[in-house]
Amino acid sequence: MHPSRATIAHIENLGDRWLQVSVASPALGRTVDVQILLPAQRETPRPTLYLLDGRSAAPDANNWAIKGGALRFFADKNVNVVFTLGGPASYYTDWLHADPKLGTNRWETFLTRELPPLLDARFEGNGVNGLTGVSMGAEGAMMLAVRHPDLYRAIGAHSGCYAMSSDFGQAQARAVVGTFGGDPDNMFGPSDDPQWAEHDVVIHAEALRGKTIYLSSGSGIPGEHDGPTNPDARQAILFGGPLEAGADMCTRQLADRLGQLGIPATVDRRLTGTHSWPYWADELPRSWPTLSAGLGIG
Repeated sequence: MHPSRATIAHIENLGDRWLQVSVASPALGRTVDVQILLPAQRETPRPTLYLLDGRSAAPDANNWAIKGGALRFFADKNVNVVFTLGGPASYYTDWLHADPKLGTNRWETFLTRELPPLLDARFEGNGVNGLTGVSMGAEGAMMLAVRHPDLYRAIGAHSGCYAMSSDFGQAQARAVVGTFGGDPDNMFGPSDDPQWAEHDVVIHAEALRGKTIYLSSGSGIPGEHDGPTNPDARQAILFGGPLEAGADMCTRQLADRLGQLGIPATVDRRLTGTHSWPYWADELPRSWPTLSAGLGIG
């Protein structure tokens, strides 16, 4: 039985400054693991950057650590880096209903209300937060940022779609949920439910004013990482090409909306590149000057 408030149940040392933290979450109704990388020098409190995974988010590893080069990149940075675990096809949001296949998803409550104060208190966070997500996690990061504008100062979003209530945006979200056997109506209701618009980042883009924002996407055309030396190149081209072309359209749409509102953003829309991790690993160091400035460590 879980307590009425979130608590840290267990901490496991995975390596040098690399920890797995088990949190008893009332919102999710279970104990949820996250992983955290601490900086080498910890004399003073520091900001926290949360890294959200893509649609296949596994319960035991985050692809930013496995495929995105994040452990190496952040080894010398003065920031607590938190890697979410689990939540496949969840969009890191609060679903209206529990799903027979995907269970209880109340990730927004967990990530915005339960987790930050626990980690700040235990690991010397200073209350300044940022988010970076890829694919499903890119849309999740942007949704969290527009719905909790006082909590986040820097957002990075790579290869996501952001107009959740548009025909295309809702279709892609429903497809992602469906690939894992979930019922998308359990997330935001039937297609005409106002919750779809409530979570539409393009509609609510004004809430992003004052934050540092980094957006990236490829064109879907095979690029430098899709050659014969990549064993996953065929899949990246056949499946990741069309996916990235759609994400590029979505990224342009959000970038245009931010431009109309006069909200600055750094946008990297590459001429080539598929929906695959080698490109997102490249984007991590490219996005860091933008994110670190927002976090106050640039």
